[in-house]
Amino acid sequence: MDIVIFGAGGRAGRQAVAEGLRRGHRVTAVVRDPARHGDLTGARVVAGDVVDEAGVERVAAGHDAAISAAADLAVPPHDFFTSSARALSAGLAKAGVGRLVVVGLASVLPGASGVPLMDEPGYPNEYRAFYLGHAAGLDELRACEPDWAYVAPAGDFDHGGVPTGRYRVAEHGDAASRITYADFAIALLDEVEAPRTRRAAVSVREA
Repeated sequence: MDIVIFGAGGRAGRQAVAEGLRRGHRVTAVVRDPARHGDLTGARVVAGDVVDEAGVERVAAGHDAAISAAADLAVPPHDFFTSSARALSAGLAKAGVGRLVVVGLASVLPGASGVPLMDEPGYPNEYRAFYLGHAAGLDELRACEPDWAYVAPAGDFDHGGVPTGRYRVAEHGDAASRITYADFAIALLDEVEAPRTRRAAVSVREA
């Protein structure tokens, strides 16, 4: 497949690029400044902005699927995640890309009680504005024209863990759960390769 990955310079994006190449896909890595990402070897590295509809259309043309691992901490979260969801929806539709997989956040998905994990008692909420921005972006995705999947770690990323090469879909969010970026990337690419017409928000954890 031809896969375009937005936010390819971040930790999740880099692992998605590596996993896509490992599977033999042709990968276009979209970053703000290609000159800073010469280490994304094997991928075609291009400049792009995930909140620019015309730019999304331009870099995505000719691809079969897209992954967005983009974030911008310099912009209010609500503004960034809603703008990027709208730009991706419209730009990918115009480019003829029919599949979108978005890196999500566990806090906006249901916890064991059925309410969003961020609303469960004891959940840390010092980054609540970031959680709410992700939630607003997910709401925008629900009206997205391409088929989409919103994939989040069941809890958080394990920054120093050893990849296992496996993962499993979690029944619900779990603040104590961890998954490495490399194993998370396997889940992202599995969703890219999944049959179309699947629209879902899923959380994944180590196997």
